[in-house]
Amino acid sequence: MVPLEKAVIARLQSHGEKFEVLVEPYLAAKFKEGQNIDISDILASEHIYKDSSKGEKAPEELLEKVFGTVDKKEIAKKILLKGSVQLTSQQRKEMKEQKRKQIISLIAKNTINPQTDTPHPPNRIEKAMDEIRANIDIYKSAEEQIPEIIKGIKRLIPIKFEKRDIAVKIPAEYSTSAYHTVANYGVLKKEEWQQDGSLVVVIEIPSGIENEFYGVLNKLTKGNVQTKILKRY
Repeated sequence: MVPLEKAVIARLQSHGEKFEVLVEPYLAAKFKEGQNIDISDILASEHIYKDSSKGEKAPEELLEKVFGTVDKKEIAKKILLKGSVQLTSQQRKEMKEQKRKQIISLIAKNTINPQTDTPHPPNRIEKAMDEIRANIDIYKSAEEQIPEIIKGIKRLIPIKFEKRDIAVKIPAEYSTSAYHTVANYGVLKKEEWQQDGSLVVVIEIPSGIENEFYGVLNKLTKGNVQTKILKRY
């Protein structure tokens, strides 16, 4: 449960009635965008109110009539998803900035400049977003908002999404310790442990992190690694 002093009101108007629950604002925003968060971690109280400021609870017969259940957690989910969260201006500003940074990071990792075959620096993407006045919705996931933003910044900078399949061979003395780090960079499409203990993998990574990936490989193996781009798409 969330401490009451950190909670804000989530409100839903339905059937001519008002229903309120007390929630943690940042977790509530993540829940509304579709993240899998336990409703118990979001609520400051399991009570469903008609007016939380007066402590006036909604009677069970009204809850049954409007929501078809008296399960407080299920009702709270519906209020959160269908209703509005009463954020302070500072909370809204902070959430918008967090979502904006997340969008910039994802675009930088997953796109390249097709003219130079290199990733765009995050500050270039940020500047382009500022120029098109990209609208950021705190209740939509970053992934959901990126396609529309890309449409806008394409007018300013050459940009496209691209993935790459890269073959990597890591010598035996580094293979075991490097395996999980390498796997965390993308999707392993193939992995083979050789008789000498060396590791050969084919990994799919976003093109924007290719140079970072090579840098990590060189650090893990002291430069003793072989790589080859097999496919771009």
